Amino acid sequence: MPDNPINRRHFLTQAAGGLGSIALTALLADEVKAYPLTPAQRGDNEESSFSLPRRTGGGGAAKRVIQIFCCGGVSHIDTFDYKPELIKMDGKECKKVFDTFFAQPGNLMKSPFAFKQHGKSGKWVSELLPHLAGRVDDITFLCSMKAKSANHTPATFQMNSGFTLNGFPCLGAWLSYGLGTVNQDLPAFVVLPDPRGLPAGGAINWTSGFLPATHQGTAFNPKGNPVDNLFPSSDVKAADRQAALGLLHTMNQEFGTSNPGDSALAARIRAYELAARMQVSIPQVVSFESEPEHIKKLYGIDDPVAGGFARNCLLARRLLERGVRFVQLYHGGAFGSPRINWDAHEDIVENHTKQARSMDQPVAALLADLKQRGMLDDTLILWTTEFGRTPITQGVGKPGRDHHPFAYTCWMAGAGLKPGFSYGSTDEIGYDTAETPVSVYDFHATVLHLLGIDHTKLTYYHNGTRRRLTDVHGEVIHGILS
Repeated sequence: MPDNPINRRHFLTQAAGGLGSIALTALLADEVKAYPLTPAQRGDNEESSFSLPRRTGGGGAAKRVIQIFCCGGVSHIDTFDYKPELIKMDGKECKKVFDTFFAQPGNLMKSPFAFKQHGKSGKWVSELLPHLAGRVDDITFLCSMKAKSANHTPATFQMNSGFTLNGFPCLGAWLSYGLGTVNQDLPAFVVLPDPRGLPAGGAINWTSGFLPATHQGTAFNPKGNPVDNLFPSSDVKAADRQAALGLLHTMNQEFGTSNPGDSALAARIRAYELAARMQVSIPQVVSFESEPEHIKKLYGIDDPVAGGFARNCLLARRLLERGVRFVQLYHGGAFGSPRINWDAHEDIVENHTKQARSMDQPVAALLADLKQRGMLDDTLILWTTEFGRTPITQGVGKPGRDHHPFAYTCWMAGAGLKPGFSYGSTDEIGYDTAETPVSVYDFHATVLHLLGIDHTKLTYYHNGTRRRLTDVHGEVIHGILS
């Protein structure tokens, strides 16, 4: 007999614990593989020297990100930036020098929407956004944002990539490059376009730029099959498909031997491998059958106006739960069509009422859902737009507002932030920043900091320059950190 015989209870404890330990080890191994990535996994070139992370202060609280991008330019003075002086000055000629996009300056116009204070923070929010008004104590408002361009497409590029020119890697691509994904069966970076249409530039907005091609965002279709060409045609025999894949594998090997260092081919091969795994994971993640009815109602997925965007918001949460690192949701389609985005040149009331109706409830529900699941503690939500809108009308006597890059509002919520807090301010009419202006570079630097990344260290060598998301600018906004 052994000195310490194993009794029945000890055996069951060890067996259960052993299986649990194996499962835990597997999960931790996935996390190690994703954070940080090895240079080979990231697709580094010989000159790249990125290393992760440099955690200081409040940095590193976030593990994942959702970015909500409202296309067209949301008016700050009609949503989150209450201006009582503008009410007094309604209809008067503006004495400030205005550089309007369409060179049609009109008179000052007060917000046609009533504002009230909400939450313990007392944040002023317009009647346009009743659901988000109920979540203000979870939100950190940046009230003094400034953009570099008054043109939609360059300004959108800047908010996505830090540059007003196209071809630079977007934020999601940088995070995929730096952090990877925990779930090896899903992309690190997923894009959910508005069901009403793609933004101007389409896939340029979620490009990997000069980073290895594997870091480009994977866009899900808002209708039909979520990913194009994911499943083989039903009329192709399995044997024929296997033969074709075998030939393709041989050709790829030969090309790779002849063209070492070609990241596009390596990315394509990894994409095919991921696609094979996604044939199982995608149907599971896009199916809402397991979601309770009260959650579906919370988001409003059956709402005839908000339902399409609501489904994307719920899908974003499900993607995060499964290890996707960055999910970008677009609210609004192509520019030049004010009916499907926030570009309120003709009529601010008609445009913003319609757009807010389809955005407000789903985003507020996303905040509430993440919080009740405990996910808001390590998830960062970004609500962004490319610029604001003028405090004057576009043309005398007209009810619309023009583009305005000199001052606007964005907000963040979640990991590492001061909730129920407003940072910066604009002048009495919302024309310019009055204190602590925030550039897009500062915004990006802060996002990276919250993910545990020093924005000056996340670089990639390209065309003789060590490029980074924040170019040569950017300061972390320490005033909003918890």
